[in-house]
Amino acid sequence: MGIGICHRQPLFLYSVISQVIHPGGSAHGLASISRLNLAINLTSNYNAIMENRDVISLISKIREKVNRFIVSEMVKYGIEGIATSHGDIIYALFRAPRLTMADISRRINKDKSTVTALVDKLVRLGYVTKERDAEDTRVVYVALTGKGRELEPIFESISQELLDVFYSDISDKEKEDLLHILKRIYGNF
Repeated sequence: MGIGICHRQPLFLYSVISQVIHPGGSAHGLASISRLNLAINLTSNYNAIMENRDVISLISKIREKVNRFIVSEMVKYGIEGIATSHGDIIYALFRAPRLTMADISRRINKDKSTVTALVDKLVRLGYVTKERDAEDTRVVYVALTGKGRELEPIFESISQELLDVFYSDISDKEKEDLLHILKRIYGNF
């Protein structure tokens, strides 16, 4: 299935074309040409509508492929049990050595209960530690362990490999345009 094509399109095209062709099976006169032009315009409009809808589907499919790529690359490095959401937390901790659960929640755009579950798994795997604040025990800090820090060059390598694949055959201008458009769409929500 390509962009702008969906499983309903052949039925739609058949329906439109069958209205253009007389029961005898051939097109007749100017009226038929006019109906054929209408059919072509309707098909073109249908394709435009489907392409707009398919953009969302395509973005979702790209996300799935990117996640599969990242996980498969981590397996090559012997890293298992970590999902891309865990990677978001680890990456945030590469940039700031110690963060509260609330800070992590904001940085990765996930609710606190989700972050708690993700962090707890990272603690069990030995990649991070949790520590309560001495003055306010409601505040929990998360920090990378030595094992967690060892992931940084691996994550950077995987990120570079991903970017190389992602932007293969894409010009710098197209990259800028894509980023600009995606930021605008993101801002719509």
